[in-house]
Amino acid sequence: MTHEAVERLLERSNRLGSDPRNTNYAGGNTSAKGSGSDPVTGRDVDLLWVKGSGGDLGTLTEAGLAVLRLDRLREMTNVYPGPEREDEMVAAFDYTLHGRGGAAPSIDTAMHALVDAAHVDHLHPDSGIAIATAADGPELTERIFGDKVVWVPWRRPGFQLGLDIADIKERHPEAIGTILGGHGITAWGATSQECEENSLWIINTAAEYIATHGRAEPFGAVLPGYEPLPEESRRARAAALAPLLRKLVSTDVRQVGHFSDDEAVLDFLSRAEHPRLAALGTSCPDHFLRTKVRPLVLDLPATAELSEIRQRLSELHEQYRADYRDYYQRHASPDSPAMRGADPLIVLVPGIGMFSYGKDAQTARVAGEFYLNAVNVMRGAEALSRYQPIDESEKFRIEYWALEEAKLRRLPKPRSHAGRVALVTGAASGIGKAIATRLAAQGACVVVADLDLSKAREAAAEIGSADVAVGVAMDVSDAEQVRAAVDAALLAFGGLDLVVNNAGLSISKPLLETTEKDWDLQHDVMAKGSFLVSQAAAKVLVEQGLGGDIVYICSKNSIVAGPNNIAYSATKADQAHQVRLLAAELGPHGIRVNGVNPDGVVRGSGIFASGWGAQRAAVYGVPEEELGAFYAKRTLLQREVLPEHVASAVAVLTDADLSHTTGTHIPVDAGVVAAFPR
Repeated sequence: MTHEAVERLLERSNRLGSDPRNTNYAGGNTSAKGSGSDPVTGRDVDLLWVKGSGGDLGTLTEAGLAVLRLDRLREMTNVYPGPEREDEMVAAFDYTLHGRGGAAPSIDTAMHALVDAAHVDHLHPDSGIAIATAADGPELTERIFGDKVVWVPWRRPGFQLGLDIADIKERHPEAIGTILGGHGITAWGATSQECEENSLWIINTAAEYIATHGRAEPFGAVLPGYEPLPEESRRARAAALAPLLRKLVSTDVRQVGHFSDDEAVLDFLSRAEHPRLAALGTSCPDHFLRTKVRPLVLDLPATAELSEIRQRLSELHEQYRADYRDYYQRHASPDSPAMRGADPLIVLVPGIGMFSYGKDAQTARVAGEFYLNAVNVMRGAEALSRYQPIDESEKFRIEYWALEEAKLRRLPKPRSHAGRVALVTGAASGIGKAIATRLAAQGACVVVADLDLSKAREAAAEIGSADVAVGVAMDVSDAEQVRAAVDAALLAFGGLDLVVNNAGLSISKPLLETTEKDWDLQHDVMAKGSFLVSQAAAKVLVEQGLGGDIVYICSKNSIVAGPNNIAYSATKADQAHQVRLLAAELGPHGIRVNGVNPDGVVRGSGIFASGWGAQRAAVYGVPEEELGAFYAKRTLLQREVLPEHVASAVAVLTDADLSHTTGTHIPVDAGVVAAFPR
């Protein structure tokens, strides 16, 4: 049975965390104190429930809470060795856990334990951080909040910060919370409702003060030529730049991307002060842990030639890497973790928008959201005062904190296709949907392309969130639609690594009954369609310089001559030879091209359901519902082939284990002797 204090805590956390004005994704933490039974003694003990490390307030559940003995936590003050040995206290939290303790305690646990209040919130609202990063933050705090909110000078999160806030709470009984310099806010209350109300009062009071007293244009005048391009133009330019940017930011490790042309970012990049402010970097620890200490900013107007922009981005990237190495060397000590990579995570292109990067789509998207938070913070600070983030040395201490390094090392091993972006054609059903589902399960971001947009989106939603799969419309026989779908992949996930040519149809007729229309339709979709998709994808893959995979879903019919199947089998043979031709041409770019030859995939197949099954059943003289069993009986293994078996072959072919395989065809037919590749 869930403790009432926990129920109230989760309700409060979810409300606060669901509004980005209150805190950013996975940012901040909340807590509640109460009593619970010690299972060993049967006596009641005082407990602390607090959001654990890495959780998100908006989606927090009881499993995401750390549960600790409050008496033992507070006794830690007697053994605290001081700020210079701060990190030792986090390991000591394990000795204060109640039972199994729930989630791992975060660095902010002390803040919640030591403050003498039943409920405590620590949040990262844009309005609060604007005050926390203003040059005259202490004076602004007193002016805006009076004696209800107290300024706390910057201190790295940890036990000493908890002691500082607890001392303020004790010395200022009239206070309901604090502004944490360079960081965020803390509020408390005797009840969960009071704590939430106090948090919201601080957030809203700060926002209203900025709106009422702030300068109208804190980022300065508009720079000529830096205004946002029309939506269609800027998104087209974003797609054109995405492959190069992915190549640049993946110099050290492959990154997934996200594009945003949010109005606030576009306005920031159009203003005269954006170079100065961007160079100062972000301030809140949650911000720069996600975005690095500063972004890469293009210093050309949006109207510059694309060739000039590409050249300048390459130059700026080299300078960024050199600057980041210098930053690391300036502040690293002998016991600092090794440098994790010198590539930017945020790239700002005036007039076009923001590209953000991370190990997966969610991390990339959230990085962009955090930089949008930083823009809002800079706007508020500049409106009232002057934006002044914490010192670079303090940023380094956070970024290369041993505790952060330990957290990174605890992450599970990446799945086989993590960090890769896949485009699957004809993926709303059957084999294509099974392939898309399997690749997503292996960690890939998947673009589900299909002739029917609504079905593509429905299939994508079944596979996962928009951070995992998106649906796009694509008639593979239309070059313009193919390019548009590839552009959609670039804008959704920043690049492209893996393409599966699966879209197909079939009309089973003998030669004398096959019309020119029948022939053209099948060749347009499969032979021409595969060519167009491979061509558009190869352009991206070559420019990215990260290698890649192109897989053709061919057929046993590309090898075996069967009756009444001239158009389908001929176009499958065309596809099969495209595999060989493209493997030879694209190999020097590290791009592998392979094929899969299925046979008799009846169950779940869109082709068979659309009339092909009835036609083939008539050819072989069996009932349509027995066609799958009929195909199985003629194989060596006597097994029916399902869409999932084809998907498995694609997953294996595109895995790193077959990194040296290209130009081959894998049969997935349960053993058809006549179809053995020669």
